[in-house]
Amino acid sequence: MIELFNTAEIERLRVAGAFVADVLSALRDAADVGVNLLELDALAEKMIAERGAVSCYVDYHPSFGAMPFGKVLCTSVNDAVLHGLPHDYRLRDGDLLSVDFACSVDGWVADSATSLVVGTPRAEDLALIATTERALAAAIDAARAGNRLGDISNAIGNVAREAGLSVNLQFGGHGVGRTMHGDPHVPNYGRPGRGLPLKPGLVIALEPWFMLGTDEIYTDQDGWTLRSADGSRGAHGEHTVAITEDGPLVLTARPAP
Repeated sequence: MIELFNTAEIERLRVAGAFVADVLSALRDAADVGVNLLELDALAEKMIAERGAVSCYVDYHPSFGAMPFGKVLCTSVNDAVLHGLPHDYRLRDGDLLSVDFACSVDGWVADSATSLVVGTPRAEDLALIATTERALAAAIDAARAGNRLGDISNAIGNVAREAGLSVNLQFGGHGVGRTMHGDPHVPNYGRPGRGLPLKPGLVIALEPWFMLGTDEIYTDQDGWTLRSADGSRGAHGEHTVAITEDGPLVLTARPAP
């Protein structure tokens, strides 16, 4: 079911979005060479507890997960491109890290992700992250009342195609609000002018993610982490966005690093 939220409800979602943004900002600051992925997860868990929020990930067990997720963050490193299960790994110089975080604050859910390089970056990694961010910006700009869902998908796909990247359609954006994942599904490639009409009150998480090589993925032995089939690196960006009469409202906006 697709739910539309009123102005007061969007304000409550904005509170949840601000907290998610604060956690991601703290994680960006903390991520460095030598930092363990479990330390990042513990930092987010501490901030959740202090805020009285609720993790959306710990007990999450969809059909594509081998078991309940068990952690509060997705930390995907290098060829791990989505759903990275935090484990005992210390970040190394040049690692490309994507962090995805969602939680519920007073019953309202926001979801966001960001990618960064720790230590000395590779030019191709920075370019991939920049492409992902351009695609996210294009998606947000297309998230306007009167447009259709395909306009968002097409905006993302166009950025990928211009950068010479292919797009995986197994995972994309989604509705968000009272739960982490809801309708509608928002593919990262599509035809303009097609699909669901976008109306004020719709809240969606837009999340372009791209890999430098293939668009094929496989599930790691941990039962959760998705890796690129050819070992190429991936980057991921995501914001929770409300469609309003006045244009798109980014509920998880955070200061630039």
